[in-house]
Amino acid sequence: MPNIHPSGKKIIFSSNHKSTPESRGFNFQLYMINLDGTGIKAITSESKFNAFPMFSPDGKKIVFSSNRNNNGTRETYLYIADWVE
Repeated sequence: MPNIHPSGKKIIFSSNHKSTPESRGFNFQLYMINLDGTGIKAITSESKFNAFPMFSPDGKKIVFSSNRNNNGTRETYLYIADWVE
């Protein structure tokens, strides 16, 4: 699910467009892009599943789900981080 930054200028989303056959399409990472479709930038690169990003109303925090640090289980955790551009 994409989410628009509170500035109204960028969209953050999750995609597996860089997955390899070895990852069976499950390598989801977070990306940010300008509203006009330019300037795509990878936000995450760790773990195989990062998804459902949302900004706080003031744009200072981001929350997303990830399977990082799950020790090989199927558990997915929520992460909250400061957003710094």
